Amino acid sequence: SDINLMARMMRAEAEGEGRQGMLYVGNVIVNRLAANCIDFKNLRTVSQVIYQVQGGNYSFEAVQKGNVFYQRARGVEKRLAKQNLDYWRQHPAKFALWYFNP
Repeated sequence: SDINLMARMMRAEAEGEGRQGMLYVGNVIVNRLAANCIDFKNLRTVSQVIYQVQGGNYSFEAVQKGNVFYQRARGVEKRLAKQNLDYWRQHPAKFALWYFNP
């Protein structure tokens, strides 16, 4: 279920940025789990990270807007999500807690 949830979020937040952008989103999810810092304290599951509310809003905009997030994940996103979970410290965003696409 973690892979499916991550895959849906990766697609919703970064489908237009391709595989690399989706991997960055996946890195952010896993990094927030590992961080246990002031903004991401006591997050223990992928679900808690994705549905976290900060300042009255969801941390991930796609949860609030929901148009793509609530669709099924495709095979490519599931493979990328599994890659993030298996090798998350080997990606370029290995310490990122946020992402931004200018």
